Amino acid sequence: MLKVVLVEDEPLVRQGLALAVDWASMGCVVVGEAEDGEEGCRVARKTDPDLILTDVRMPRMDGISMIARLRQEGCRAEFIILTAYSDFEYAHSALKLGVTDYLLKPFEDDSELEAAVEKIRQRLAQRAQPAAGGGLFRFDLDKGAKSKYVEEAVDYIRQNYAQRITISSCAEAVSLSEGYLSRLFRKETGYTFNAYLAAYRIHVAMRLLRDHHMKVYEVAPLVGYADTAYFSTLFKKAVGISPSEYQDRCE
Repeated sequence: MLKVVLVEDEPLVRQGLALAVDWASMGCVVVGEAEDGEEGCRVARKTDPDLILTDVRMPRMDGISMIARLRQEGCRAEFIILTAYSDFEYAHSALKLGVTDYLLKPFEDDSELEAAVEKIRQRLAQRAQPAAGGGLFRFDLDKGAKSKYVEEAVDYIRQNYAQRITISSCAEAVSLSEGYLSRLFRKETGYTFNAYLAAYRIHVAMRLLRDHHMKVYEVAPLVGYADTAYFSTLFKKAVGISPSEYQDRCE
């Protein structure tokens, strides 16, 4: 189910959106409501929605300003602008902020909204698809084009990612100085040692999470993270969704 937040300053309109629209039939659930942009920001931070449906002109903070602030804070929600003002300037501002659709109210039926929600569903599916395929990161090096030291360093990571390893321990294992290995590794892979290690751990975690018998707290230590909350934060930063959300979408 997509989590939806409604931001609308007119109580009757907001209530109509919450109760009259058949959200369940669109695979959605309303998890929060707000009467202006400031409250909308607070609700979005609390509920982490997939979709925010917002009016434009509201007191205290308008819809465009709210979207801009949430984007600055890293909010990855999709947005639909719903307004009575067919103003191209607003539409242009909204599109620059990555708004999915721009609907004029009142709409005769739910078909426009349903079409917009379906578009969002497809975008979210495309966003999750690379994750489900494990293709977010480059791991397979072209063996013929890389030095044996980098090959050995990558093998070291793959064999020891679940342990507490560092560039220093890796350099010792491949018989190079730490500084030289660091420069060589970055040059040939495009990653720092730590970035590659973190990416590979997430890659393995994604594979483990596709086994629905595994719990997030069980996966974290298997990929080198004793702190499940820290693991979840890193996973969401890399993949765009939390480990549990990723697991749900792999069903």
